Amino acid sequence: MKFAILGGGMVGACYMQALLEQGHSLLGLCDLQPNAAVVQAVHAAGGQVHTVPGAWLAGADVVLSAVFGTVARSLFEASLPHLKEGAVYVDMTTADPQEMRACGELARRGAQGRAVHFVDVAITGAVNLGGKKTPLLVAGGKAGFVQELFLPFGGSVRAVGEQPGDAAALKLLRSIYTKGMEALAVECLVTAERMGLREPLYAVLQDIDETPLRTLMESMVRTHIPHSARRQSEVAEAQQQMVRNGLAPVVSPAVEALFAATAQAQAAQPFTGTTTDEAIAWLGTRVLANRP
Repeated sequence: MKFAILGGGMVGACYMQALLEQGHSLLGLCDLQPNAAVVQAVHAAGGQVHTVPGAWLAGADVVLSAVFGTVARSLFEASLPHLKEGAVYVDMTTADPQEMRACGELARRGAQGRAVHFVDVAITGAVNLGGKKTPLLVAGGKAGFVQELFLPFGGSVRAVGEQPGDAAALKLLRSIYTKGMEALAVECLVTAERMGLREPLYAVLQDIDETPLRTLMESMVRTHIPHSARRQSEVAEAQQQMVRNGLAPVVSPAVEALFAATAQAQAAQPFTGTTTDEAIAWLGTRVLANRP
């Protein structure tokens, strides 16, 4: 298989090398200012370095885009006229899911009557740590093809949908949880260390560590509404403890605000459901609805 790389940064260089190791042929790499090591690797593989998409892309069976998400769509639009019929364009950027869906529609329409396949790949780990084995989510009509292409790299490659943008959307949903947990871990461990209680804290959190993630999340959401007022007070007390230890809460005030909003909504119109689905629906309309 012949492939091309758009973007010579860490991601582009990593997957370029991974594809080469699997015996695929590199046509070229596009980057405005590639570093010397990347240029050398491209030339060693028999490819050429380019600064813009062009006719050189016409021979590629697969084009892998690894640029900044802000330029993902414009780069695809610039590449589209040069892609051959049936080429697979693999977008590994951090572009907005809506932009991915728009690109998928452009790919179906094609250019000069040549339709191509657009596949959205979301990286759900750190490439600088996991390299080619970093977990990936794949979405698009050719998700299965890309999954088979990447599986030999040795990492988790999960096909999550046939609609481009689904992988990016799932990554962002994951980020709500993981980045929120990361921010709270910062506040929690810094405070625990300040109080000399970091090691005992790990033991106190052991029950959370032993609970399956789905069970934990659904239990939290299901019990959140009836206990929101009491838990709001607990969050406020936790912040006071941080302040007493010379720290300024950043994330916890937002946590308290959510509990307060739920408690207010519960007081106005009590939640009568019992299931996770009912709790999610109630919270979506009563607490988190975007009201101008």
